[in-house]
Amino acid sequence: MIFEAKPLSPGLYLVATPIGNARDITLRALDVLASADRIAAEDTRTARKLMDIHGIPLGGRPLSAYHDHSSEGAREALVAAVAAGAAVAYVSEAGTPLLADPGFRLARAVVAAGGQVIAVPGASALLAALNVAGLPTDRVLFAGFLPPAGAARRTALAELREVPATLVLYESPKRVRGVLGDLCEVLGADRQAALCRELTKRFEEVARGTLSDLRALADDRVLKGEIVLVVDRTDGRAAPSEDMETELKRALETMPLKEAVTAVSGALGLPRRQVYQAALDLRKGSGT
Repeated sequence: MIFEAKPLSPGLYLVATPIGNARDITLRALDVLASADRIAAEDTRTARKLMDIHGIPLGGRPLSAYHDHSSEGAREALVAAVAAGAAVAYVSEAGTPLLADPGFRLARAVVAAGGQVIAVPGASALLAALNVAGLPTDRVLFAGFLPPAGAARRTALAELREVPATLVLYESPKRVRGVLGDLCEVLGADRQAALCRELTKRFEEVARGTLSDLRALADDRVLKGEIVLVVDRTDGRAAPSEDMETELKRALETMPLKEAVTAVSGALGLPRRQVYQAALDLRKGSGT
């Protein structure tokens, strides 16, 4: 199929690209890539390969890199192009721009300058994982990537513990074992979840079960590829307050006081003020 360039209105076109299978691109996305005055990409090599697969010539159009580490000047050049009447297509390496991918600062700058931002929807690991996880989708919180450090990660999870929505997390295979351990500790080992790996690719895999089941899977195998974790919402049952002292002592062994209080109050569903006072009492009693 050959796509002919057609005039586009000026603006920044946020183009979703396949997360694995190259055929998971929309006809509209191909039209935009064929017709845009210039193209910006998180990875120009990936963008060129995708266009080559679908028979879209770059011609003499500019193709420039834009990612989270790009200079302010690179962003200003794209904003200026839109302001001058150009149609600029932006693609991340895979998936939908802005969803744990670059593009937010660029889109915000275009809006601030009075330009148009146009979504060209398509592939997304977030939506693909929700489709296959077998968990509720009526209310969802996308939490993206958790902090890499254990203490900060547990603090972040404590804030998510009582959220009445299905949680979606992106994770790397190198950290997934530690993340699953923290999920068991903070959210509860019996909470239902799904581990979705290599979605739309040749070795796609979806493992479902409790967080404890998934942690055991990660302990037994070396998991490779892009991973999405989908975790069921809280059942609303808080842990008994008599566990607070034990949990605080454990948390204070590895975390500063404020982080420990946040983690324990979230994990046990207790008021932060109550846990903070208990932590101070423990510190006073231990003489530290």
